[in-house]
Formats: sequence, structure tokens, C-alpha cells
Amino acid sequence: MSVVSLVNLTKSYGGRPPALRDVTLEVPPGVTGLLGPNGAGKSTLLQCVLGLLPDYDGEVTVLGLDARRDRQAIRRRVGFMPESDAYLPGMTGIRAVRYLGQLSGMPRSEALRRAHEMLYHVGLGEAIYRQVKEYSTGMRQRFKLATALVHDPDLVFLDEPLSGLDPAGRTELLELIRDLATVHGKHILWSSHILPDVEKVADHVIVLDKGKFHGRFRMEELLSDASRVRVELEGDADAFRAGLADVGITLGPDAVHEAEARAAGRSAWIAELPPGRTGADLLRTAHGAGVRIRRMLPVAENLQDVFLRLLGTPGSR
Repeated sequence: MSVVSLVNLTKSYGGRPPALRDVTLEVPPGVTGLLGPNGAGKSTLLQCVLGLLPDYDGEVTVLGLDARRDRQAIRRRVGFMPESDAYLPGMTGIRAVRYLGQLSGMPRSEALRRAHEMLYHVGLGEAIYRQVKEYSTGMRQRFKLATALVHDPDLVFLDEPLSGLDPAGRTELLELIRDLATVHGKHILWSSHILPDVEKVADHVIVLDKGKFHGRFRMEELLSDASRVRVELEGDADAFRAGLADVGITLGPDAVHEAEARAAGRSAWIAELPPGRTGADLLRTAHGAGVRIRRMLPVAENLQDVFLRLLGTPGSR
């Protein structure tokens, strides 16, 4: 089951190269991080899914609804927290959130009740009668989250929700996002470039680069991959590499630890172990090649390490 489905989604702007090229993917239930460098197509993807950019090629469904044909029905069931500020000048927090609730089809009294509830929920209870233009950056981020939640959506899209926040503010908003998923059962698609924050909350990640889909991964599996081992050697690394190739193991340089190993008279490498191979194969091959393994450790990666490796960034582990 998926909450969003894309089939061959392509979006172009004039004569420029496509912002999205034949993107086919499924967004699973739960919290999914949408990752990619600047210009990867993350915001364009969200706008196509929301029906804000309907002139695309391909197929998009949201909660089982067609993104072109059922735009109004989709908007009643989804919430959107944009990256840029979006509010009408002169409005207080409570009036702005209530107004957006009414635009979603809620009666005025129900929209007002929900506006109070959401503004208190995101920590703006003492500022509901202040004008939004007077809010700090952190307060505006909370305000935008309240506007995305006022109509009680099933699916929430977050576009860079932690931008401009200090560490304390990021921690508090992360707790709110986690609470939405675990306590209130909301599905969340979260576009961000702050990878450590996504790592703390997301169940899955989807990776885009240059408008192309690079894969969807379960967070647990992505970070617990035991197939990469860091090795420090004394001896003929070429003979060791040749011996590993015979058993299907790839050996590449470990640029991160190369200088440290060289200072100790060693060389630093990363071994890629295919299914069925273990560290014992490394030890046997080293013995046959006449080299000594002085250190052998599984590569401990965080989401940023994995992200850089997936995109083939030079110097990544």
C-alpha cells in the first residue's frame, strides 16, 4: 500500500532540461524523507503531487486519487507546509489559521476551534492574537505547521520544515513531527537537506538527484548495512585486491582514513562484501596474499554518509 504513487512523472519548464525525468516511485505509509541536493526536483515533485503544477507528463495518485482529476478531494485530505512564508498581511495567527480551515471546507465555528487547538499544539498559544508578520522565524515555522494541520489531514507534506531554526527549535519541531506520526497516525512526506534530522524521524527515505529517482530505502536497513568493512593493511595491497576479486569482493580506497593510516605505515581500504561473504574471507585472502590486516571494522555510517555514497560524491565513504 502506498500513500503517493508516481509513474513516469516528467516536468519541464520551457526549453530548460526537465526538473523531473521519468520518476516512478511509491511513497509508503509513515514518515518518508525526500532527499536530494539543491536542484534535485524535490519541491517540483511536491507541487506536482499537490496539483499546483498540473501540466506534467505521467501519472500521479495521492491516497488513491488522481492528482489532476481529484485535486479538490485531495486537498481536503492533505496538508502542506511550504518552505517559504505564506500568509495574508495584517492577519493574526488565530485569524489566519481559522481562515485556512474555512477554505478547506470547515464551518466557521469548527475552523475557529481547530485553529485554537492547533496553535496551542505547536506552542503558539501565547501568540495567537499577535500578527503573523511579528512572529520570529521559529514561530513562523510553527505557524505554517498549524496551517497544514488545521483541517485534520491524513497526509502532510513538509517542505524544509526546519529551515532557519536554532538547535533547540529544531528539536522541538522534530518532536512535533514524530508525534504526528506515532500518536496521531499521520502519513508524512518530508523534503529536507538537513539529513541528521531526517535520520531521527523517518521510516523510509527517497533519494532524488538531477530530476531522477535514485531509490527508496528503509532507514533501518540503510544504516545497518554490514556489507562494507574498513580495513587497514601492512603489505602488498595489490596482491590483496587481486585475491579478493577472485572471491567477488571489491576493495576501494578509504579516503577518510588514508592520512591517519599512512602515518602508521599502513594503507586504508573499504571492502564491499557481496551476500554470503564475511570478514573471514578477508582474513583468509590476506593470509594467502602475505599481507597483514591491522584493523578491520564495519563501516559505521549515518544518513549523510549513505546519501553521499548513493550519489557517488567524490570523497564520500
